[in-house]
Amino acid sequence: MKIWRILAFTCRSTPNALASQPMLDSATSRMDSKPHGFGRWQCLVVMVFAVLVAVVGSSCASKSQSKTPAAQSASNATAGDELVDVERVIPGIVLDIRYATTNNFTGQKLYPVARCCLRRAAAENLKAVQEELRGMGLALKVFDGYRPLSVQKKMWAVYPHPGFVADPAKGSRHNRGAAVDLTLIRLDGTEVAMPTPFDDFTPKAHRDYMELPPEVIKNRELLERVMEEHHFRGLDTEWWHFDFRGWRQYGIMDVDYSQIK
Repeated sequence: MKIWRILAFTCRSTPNALASQPMLDSATSRMDSKPHGFGRWQCLVVMVFAVLVAVVGSSCASKSQSKTPAAQSASNATAGDELVDVERVIPGIVLDIRYATTNNFTGQKLYPVARCCLRRAAAENLKAVQEELRGMGLALKVFDGYRPLSVQKKMWAVYPHPGFVADPAKGSRHNRGAAVDLTLIRLDGTEVAMPTPFDDFTPKAHRDYMELPPEVIKNRELLERVMEEHHFRGLDTEWWHFDFRGWRQYGIMDVDYSQIK
């Protein structure tokens, strides 16, 4: 508003200033008449330029505000895409939700309850993985699934390294309810040997790390193969992390676990 007032005042005052100058002779008068007309056009050009600046500035501000992803609410999820409790879809599945304890890389309890939720399609495909593994005398143990965006921010504050912790400004696949962290166990509950413990941030956790016992490599490859058969793809830097197909189509969420039915 201040810009418009200054421009309006300038445009009104320009003719008055020119009119107040003494006329030396007719020639001078004719010369002065041209700048007078040019001043009006100049004001018009300046005002049009100001409009363009305002529009561009508004657009830039809008883009700046969109850098932080907008979180989707649970009620906004379409039918079939909603978050579901994995234990209800896969009865008897073993959970070891580390972020509901202090036994994780942050040393903080980040979840109020030890639950795992995923988008319905992801949970249904994980159920198929569990059923296939049971035929081999194996099963899944889940460390993490859906992760609220607010929790992602706490993790980033502790370990801001995008190779292992997703930048909350972009959002994590866990924040979309379309990623799961897990391992293999035998039917008696004992863990199968894997390259590293969960949330190990060393090169040993990478899928292409090969300086391991043959049995460990075989177990890692078995888990990856069965998960891929059911539309999950492994993350290169974490042997335990798998993304469900089409994860980009799901919105980022910041719904607390205590609010999910």
